[in-house]
Amino acid sequence: MSGPHYVSVIGASRATPELAAKAEELGELLAERGFVVICGGRSGVMEAVARGVKKKGGVSIGILPEADRLRAAPDLTYTVCSAMGYARNLSVVASGDVVIALGGAWGTLSEIALARNVDKPVILLDTWELTPPEGGQLDGVRRAKTPAEAVELALAQPS
Repeated sequence: MSGPHYVSVIGASRATPELAAKAEELGELLAERGFVVICGGRSGVMEAVARGVKKKGGVSIGILPEADRLRAAPDLTYTVCSAMGYARNLSVVASGDVVIALGGAWGTLSEIALARNVDKPVILLDTWELTPPEGGQLDGVRRAKTPAEAVELALAQPS
C-alpha cells in the first residue's frame, strides 16, 4: 500500500502537564514523519497530540463520541461526529495502521483490547505494565520509553 501511514493515538482525557508535553512532542514527531494522526478528538492527550501535529503542518483527524463539533479539540485538522459514545473507540483504533497509547485509564485500556482484537499493533508509552502472568511479552504489544522511540516503532510497522 502506498500513500500516508495512519497512526491512532489514544490516551488520557485528563493529562498532567508532563503527559500533555509528551503528547504534543509525539504529535510533532509523527507529523514530521508524514503520519496522519487519528484520535478521539477531545481533551487531554488527544488535544495535545493535535496541537503538536498542527505545529508541524501535519494532518490530524478526531473521531468524536458525540454529534457536536463544538466539543472538538481546537487544533484538529478534521473532525468526524460519530454520535456513538464510547463505541467510537473501535473506529479510532481501526483507522490506524498502528496504535500508540499514552497514559490513560479504563477507556484507553478498552481501546488497547479493541486494537488487538482487530489485529492492530499497539505501542505503549507511559501506559500500564501490561505483561502476561507467565512473563514475556504480549503478542502485538511493544513498549516505548520516549515519543521518538514510539515513532520509530510505528515506522517499523507495515501499512
